[in-house]
Amino acid sequence: MSKSASTPTIGVFDSGFGGLTVLRELLPLVAGAHYIYLGDTARLPYGSKSRETIVRYAVSSARFLQQQGAELLVVACNTATALALDDLREALPIPVVGVIEPGAEAAAGACAAEQVAGQAQGEASDSLSQVLVLATQATVGSLAYTRACAALGLRATEKACPLLVPLVEEGWIVDSESESAEDAARASVTAQVLRIYLNEALHAAPHSRALLLGCTHYPLLRPEIERTLAELGRPLRVIDSARATARAVAKILSLKQAAKLGTSAVSDEATCEFFATDSVQKFERLGSRFLGRPVEGVRLVDLGG
Repeated sequence: MSKSASTPTIGVFDSGFGGLTVLRELLPLVAGAHYIYLGDTARLPYGSKSRETIVRYAVSSARFLQQQGAELLVVACNTATALALDDLREALPIPVVGVIEPGAEAAAGACAAEQVAGQAQGEASDSLSQVLVLATQATVGSLAYTRACAALGLRATEKACPLLVPLVEEGWIVDSESESAEDAARASVTAQVLRIYLNEALHAAPHSRALLLGCTHYPLLRPEIERTLAELGRPLRVIDSARATARAVAKILSLKQAAKLGTSAVSDEATCEFFATDSVQKFERLGSRFLGRPVEGVRLVDLGG
């Protein structure tokens, strides 16, 4: 696809569909960019693979996007960010942005705001430096969020929620456009699972003042998460790592990479290309749910095993 010389080309990849929530946040922030999204759906889930395999998959996906013209890479996958970010930065000559550091930085900002509010009410400041992270088992096992938060003076408690990703991908979430009893029953199952996870997490980290969504699938559950927290009497500030990552990318483009990547007018409309390593029909169907708009013209690509 042709583009003007002033249009930045941004590659975004994930093992599947969740990274589309990052793209959804990027579209209005860097509106004139050309986006190339790759969903490595033939090799998902990354979370069940060894680190060596994840690195191999991530590097091959990233190199494909670079070959397609990407001038900046967004690793819109928590597992790949946690286990392969350094390898990706070594393998590619272009800037690489992951989702973990931006998420941790946003959590630090939220906790700082809560600390100020809490001190004004006479609360002990030490109890305000904790953040609760919901993530997949692989991301939790990597301790990537624990390290990223510790570098910012935060204590992170990570909670693995392995059932949430398949429930989201199956569409078992609240849909305001659906009124069927079947959909309501499915959504209620997800709500019950989420409530159990949140109860366990809050018990393990009773002094947390912010909750970080450490998986790019979880923004689709944000309304239910906030509602459940309120019902449990713990209305924590919820931080979306997808949104934080999009803001980090916008900052890089505007402050550090303008000369290299070019700038585009705010009024320009973003353009997107989509690739998947497995069924394009499934990608278009599920991807539209994650992106919040139709995903069309997905092309199949074979990256090997």
